[in-house]
Amino acid sequence: MEESRGQTLELQAILVVDDDVQLATALQWILADEKFLVDVARNGEEALLKVKAHEYNVVICDMKMPRMRGDEFYLKARAMRPNVADRFIFITGFATDPHITSFFNRHEVKYLVKPFPIEGLISCVKGLLS
Repeated sequence: MEESRGQTLELQAILVVDDDVQLATALQWILADEKFLVDVARNGEEALLKVKAHEYNVVICDMKMPRMRGDEFYLKARAMRPNVADRFIFITGFATDPHITSFFNRHEVKYLVKPFPIEGLISCVKGLLS
């Protein structure tokens, strides 16, 4: 077997943070099919540990979760790794919640409203990576 020189395949790493196990697992498989390396965290606390240990190209994060909400996780992750701030895509079913709307506007972050088309998420991820 011959080794090809100068050609390395660099996988883009994505962290999916959602307490909905079915949704997180579905996103993990869908994004893996798109050739992304996908890690999953079930809440903001677990996600914070993963961000501390690993560098992610994109973080897809639910807003309403137990133990630590998505906005709290974002602020703590940003303080820990400032370059991750512009790599977030939030997903929420509560886009009309004034607190959530205010957070999105104040921090100028990308977000998708559940239920969202998978093509929309993939397009958003690829947009962040380009």
